[in-house]
Amino acid sequence: MNELDRRLLNDFQHGFPLSPTPYADMAHTLGATEAEVLAILARFKAEGTISRVGAVVRPNTVGVSTLAAITVPPAELERVAALVSGYTEVNHNYEREHQLNLWFVVTAPDTARLSQVLDEIACRSGYEVLPLPLLEDYHIDLGFDLRI
Repeated sequence: MNELDRRLLNDFQHGFPLSPTPYADMAHTLGATEAEVLAILARFKAEGTISRVGAVVRPNTVGVSTLAAITVPPAELERVAALVSGYTEVNHNYEREHQLNLWFVVTAPDTARLSQVLDEIACRSGYEVLPLPLLEDYHIDLGFDLRI
């Protein structure tokens, strides 16, 4: 990873430019071109370094969301995780060392669609989905300083 890559990942975890030309604004700040910034982001996405570029919105302020978990046999984990990730409503999923070993967050426009996604995942995966709705909101900054 070169210095431009590191600065792009580090400097725009917070304060993404809110303008009609955010990538051009980022490029200007970094001393690069918009095409370079877009190419780096595309490479990062293809490599799996990043999963997306976008806003993080406080839960349940735009639509509805829930954390959910499934107990999946280890031999099935990769297949079920890929199925879960195939839904645009799923923000991310991750494995945990627990009986409930696959966790994910689902966001939908309304409770009907949220329920539909959870039901589809259960039906298609063959495993029960446990919804874990938000009871109390906490802000956790998921930014990481990459200037090491």
